Amino acid sequence: MKQSSGLDALLEALKQSGMNTDSFGSPFGGGSDADDSAKAADAGSSRGSGGPKAPHVEMPHIIENMKSWSKKAIIVAIIVLVVVILAAYWWFHPPINIHSVDTWFFIAVFILLPTFLFFRVRSSNYKEGKGKRAERNEGKAKTFKVLSFIPVAVACVGIIGALMSLSLFPGNAAKYATVLNTVDHDFASDIQEVNYSEIPVIDRDSAILLGNREMGSIPEYVSQFEISSLYSQINYQGTPVRVSPLGYADLFKWFTNRGTGIPAYALVDMTTQDAQIVTLGDNAIFYSQSEPLARNIDRYVQLKYPFYMFDEKSFEIDEDGHPWWICPVQKRTIGLFGGTTIDRVVMVNATTGECTDISIDEVPEWVDRAYPAELLIEQYNWSGAYKDGWLNSWLGQKNVVQTTPGTDGNVGYNYIAKDDDVWVYTGVTSATADNSIVGFVLVNQRTAESHFYSVAGATEESAMQSAEGQVQNLRYTATFPLLINVANQPTYFMALKDSAGLVKKFAMIDIQRYQNVAVGDTVAECQKSYEALLATNGVDTGDSAPSDVKQAKGIIATMAQAVIEGNSHYYVTLQGDPSIYDFPLPGMLEIVAYSAGDEISFTYIDAGTTAFPAQSIDSVKTAGPEQKNVDTTV
Repeated sequence: MKQSSGLDALLEALKQSGMNTDSFGSPFGGGSDADDSAKAADAGSSRGSGGPKAPHVEMPHIIENMKSWSKKAIIVAIIVLVVVILAAYWWFHPPINIHSVDTWFFIAVFILLPTFLFFRVRSSNYKEGKGKRAERNEGKAKTFKVLSFIPVAVACVGIIGALMSLSLFPGNAAKYATVLNTVDHDFASDIQEVNYSEIPVIDRDSAILLGNREMGSIPEYVSQFEISSLYSQINYQGTPVRVSPLGYADLFKWFTNRGTGIPAYALVDMTTQDAQIVTLGDNAIFYSQSEPLARNIDRYVQLKYPFYMFDEKSFEIDEDGHPWWICPVQKRTIGLFGGTTIDRVVMVNATTGECTDISIDEVPEWVDRAYPAELLIEQYNWSGAYKDGWLNSWLGQKNVVQTTPGTDGNVGYNYIAKDDDVWVYTGVTSATADNSIVGFVLVNQRTAESHFYSVAGATEESAMQSAEGQVQNLRYTATFPLLINVANQPTYFMALKDSAGLVKKFAMIDIQRYQNVAVGDTVAECQKSYEALLATNGVDTGDSAPSDVKQAKGIIATMAQAVIEGNSHYYVTLQGDPSIYDFPLPGMLEIVAYSAGDEISFTYIDAGTTAFPAQSIDSVKTAGPEQKNVDTTV
């Protein structure tokens, strides 16, 4: 008797399932004459319809034809299924964890559904007596029918677990509200006054431009590698920087360079805007996201820790400049899938692949991104929505708050360097998401320590629009603001970029009075103008008060009134003095008693701007009515 090959057995099983396998043929030219004749006939018919037909599967017939499968065909199908499952697991590497949504999806597609179909088909075979060796047997039919409910029951467990994770499930709202514990703090005492030599002046998009420009200056790298889009913001040796590894440019470049690894990473200083490609020498990066196979960092760490659920991974460097992958491990605290937080961190040496598995409390201080930013924002939104119960979160909405959205519809946040850690910053607004904030929140990405500061003012988007209005003729766009402390006043700081994405100017905006906008070509100039604005609004700038306070005295030549963003200003010139002086209302209300021809003495701040802001009026000397000639413009 002729021994059939494994391939023939597989084709036979596929034929029995209803699949047309005639076009497959035999890779070795084997087969009977009858088969050859059938193939020739099929080929002739296919020529008449414009070419060979692709094999097709008629799904309604598969289940029916499975009833007639032989034991050999079933064994082959099971072996094929197991191989497919193992290959799929290696490629997709879902965590083996009952709390993972990916795991449940993988099980449903590759295990539960095939198992259910198998048991139902076997039950039908024994019930109807179909198949080559299946005789009618009510007992076995009933047994397989009962077994078919096992995958259904497992699926129901997942569905019930999902329902128990919802916030509306009794008791869950209180649990969601306490996943992140936020403490009220005072802004002036907790946030130190800004050191302008350490303030990040560019955003992630600008860092990417600078990094790519520096990469283009290294021909031996740019032809083989490209910079990853990660650009993680960290504190490196006391300076805020963004770092991102190089990656293989394509599959062929990976094949030719995988033996020597990735030789460098990009580092962009967020304060000086200096970019550099840091070469690693003998400590090249072998584990990265651009690696397609076993050294792919996602696949590598997941297969090494198969029961862990990993969150967003970040690329960081330690204080010696050595590259690491920081892999946070998720933990579910509510139901099967709810209340996500971070329980552990796996630190992977990007050169050797050596892993360090530690609890979240043991994370070293140089690590800045143990908690992903968007997870922290989500956790704060849980507390803002459910602190007074689930029903209140959508019906009454009393005291319900949420973080401010970004300008692109995504989550709006930025990073602040504080106490040698990276803190996530975002504004907090009411449930109706109006154009004002009730405060802002800072959350430490290493420890999840959360602070809320009660400050009423404008949202980040409103502040960005206000800054763009100051340079509307140049059509610059504002970056998402940073929060800084200037003279104990919460202040938005942002860069203004041109259409090419290059930083051209800087702006500072008073959060509480967002119509007060100072713009400068440099950070120092912007600072001087902003402090002058604070002084004219009666803010005691203390040690940060500008030193360029000068005295002016003379006869008023002209006075012009203007309304800028809802605030009145009087612009004054003096006889024999080409300068223009700005008297804003209501801070300098005394100016309304003056007219052209009056003598005036006042102090002003030489802020290097077009109109010098007045600080105080010292004396009054009114001329006669015939001298008054007021030029007023509204």
